[in-house]
Amino acid sequence: MNYAHISIDRTRKQTIKEHCEGTAKLAAQFAKAFECEQWGYNIGIVHDIGKYSKAFQRRLLENGSITDHSTAGAQELIKVKNYLAAYCVAGHHAGLPDGGTQADTADAKTLSGRLKKKVEDYSEFKNEIQIPEFPTPPLHPVGQGGFTQAFFVRMLFSCLVDADYLDTEKFMAGNSIERNSGDSLEQGWERLKKHISPWLMNDDFATLNGRRTTILKACMEMGTKGPGLFSLTVPTGGGKTISSLAFGFIQALTNQQKRIIYAIPYTSIIEQNAQIFKDILGNENVLEDHSNVSFENREELEKYRLATENWDKPVIVTTNVQFFESFFSNKTSKCRKLHNVANSVIILDEAQMIPVNYLKPCIQVIQELVENYHCTIVFCTATQPALDCLMPDLKLTEICPNPKEYFEFFRRTTLENRGFISQAELIEELKNEKQVLCILNRRRSVQELYEAMKDEEGTINLTTLKYPKHRKRVLKQVRELLKDNKPCRLIATSLVEAGVDLDFQTVYRELAGIDSVIQANGRGNREGKRDRNVCYTYVFQFENNECSSLPQSLLQPIRVAEQVAENYPDITSLEAIHDYFKRIYHYSGSGTDSKTIVAQFEKGLGSCLYPFASVAKQFRFIETVTKPILIDKEPEAQNLVQRLKNGEYNQKIVREIGQYCVNVYEKDFQELLQAGLLNEIIPDLYILNHSEIYSEEEGLVIHKRRGETD
Repeated sequence: MNYAHISIDRTRKQTIKEHCEGTAKLAAQFAKAFECEQWGYNIGIVHDIGKYSKAFQRRLLENGSITDHSTAGAQELIKVKNYLAAYCVAGHHAGLPDGGTQADTADAKTLSGRLKKKVEDYSEFKNEIQIPEFPTPPLHPVGQGGFTQAFFVRMLFSCLVDADYLDTEKFMAGNSIERNSGDSLEQGWERLKKHISPWLMNDDFATLNGRRTTILKACMEMGTKGPGLFSLTVPTGGGKTISSLAFGFIQALTNQQKRIIYAIPYTSIIEQNAQIFKDILGNENVLEDHSNVSFENREELEKYRLATENWDKPVIVTTNVQFFESFFSNKTSKCRKLHNVANSVIILDEAQMIPVNYLKPCIQVIQELVENYHCTIVFCTATQPALDCLMPDLKLTEICPNPKEYFEFFRRTTLENRGFISQAELIEELKNEKQVLCILNRRRSVQELYEAMKDEEGTINLTTLKYPKHRKRVLKQVRELLKDNKPCRLIATSLVEAGVDLDFQTVYRELAGIDSVIQANGRGNREGKRDRNVCYTYVFQFENNECSSLPQSLLQPIRVAEQVAENYPDITSLEAIHDYFKRIYHYSGSGTDSKTIVAQFEKGLGSCLYPFASVAKQFRFIETVTKPILIDKEPEAQNLVQRLKNGEYNQKIVREIGQYCVNVYEKDFQELLQAGLLNEIIPDLYILNHSEIYSEEEGLVIHKRRGETD
């Protein structure tokens, strides 16, 4: 009996050879984006040869025990000394394994262990499939070369996994896959050109809109350059969202790149930018990939699920977390989209927000994408983080002409360093302001200041101790007070600093990193309708300096900002910003790769033993563990609770629940739980059962014993 002609599908036969060939052709097509078409084809043709074993056929025909069919292909590839391809084949279901050590035994889950594993005879594959020869990959080593090899494995792995899924999906659907990849980049550019054409008529350099037009034209002109590393240093109000999109389209069309990817640190900015892009390009051409996306019906949710699997859309808007963590994940679901990052224009908005302790691994990813995967990277921010000093081998090209001149033109407030003041002094000054924003470093400080001022008209506080829907309601209230010129004294944490359109005459900012100070400064006179000489941003520190209780990740930027403030009268100047980031990176030293992730991969160069699974557990942009608490004060939340109790649980309801949850740190969660204030409604989701400790004014009131920022 020829087992090669037994299909997984009982009603229609697809041979193993047909599936391997279909997967190989797709993987080759994907790997062509980085000139490794033959590699893609080869791993595709080999990946399932383990299915030729009798054990696997018993699994299909007789519902036998689960059998490992991935190890066989890996073992065959090792016979031709191709460790890189072996990783891809070994992990195409369970995920990329660690290389392990030569001492690993056959029961280890590492590649070394699996190469010693005894598998059932699969030799029948030789009648239909040959192990191919692999050409030398066209890689330019970055660093020592170990990271480059491991990165290449990830990109190949992505090609194989996506091809494997798509070929199976195509077969199960009867050769028709309903996936919408969106319109062409040419069509998108025509829509964008139509949108910006009125702007291009304004060439009055003396006006605000004229300056924005100049920046837009510079982006369009620089878009015609070859792929590489760019910076777009544009002050708040300079129109960088549309200008960077124009650069992205022209750059992609000029260099035959496939898509434009925005990686943004805050979901609030993502939602805002994605909606702008959708309004211009059409909903079907823009994919938002982040946790806050919600849908009206199951059909929309299914379309979204399919699109997020492999990012096959012309414009992708995602988070820094999603973007960078995917490059260090070993899971098939996370890695499947990576090959579609190759040959793309990638815009890192607010680039300074990359966590310092992961900066070196992220920089290594950026260099790989530029050097080996035909990508263009744009650092897009008002506070350029001096990343060029960390990439001496790559030329960084500034897009905006004469940024210093533009920053002076767009300056909307006067910034003054007040030094140390007491809380009593701060309260008196805030009382004397009609409309003022005060941003503090800790939630506890916000609650304390609010308690002292809550009887003053228009005093409001805002922290993440209010659930997202509550925060949106508060922001709406603030905007209405500002619009109606009524008293408004907003006391908040840094959550209002980016992606939140607020326009105060006066801003007070407790000293933090200079990038945070500049973000806060951008909430002052945001619309530019007031004379900047009557609009102030005051930077201060409390006399009873509580910095010692802050975590090191927050304390270091404050200390460096103090040093910079001593040397620069204007800490928002481009020179001060550049000096600030250089100092941050210098003082961080090895802390820019606190888990030695790059070194772990470089170490594997000679042996090809790479720690894919281990690093996937280590690389976490957001280190702090928090737990969600559901607040059911609103009827919509109460309805969600009832649906959960009735057994309804799916992706849609999970996203809706998130709008009514407050995330708290583990210690506070345990205190609330032990006090009997929480009930578990489904595994790992708790509801607040004591409504008195959550108020409309303050949100969740808990006594903080540590310094937190949001």
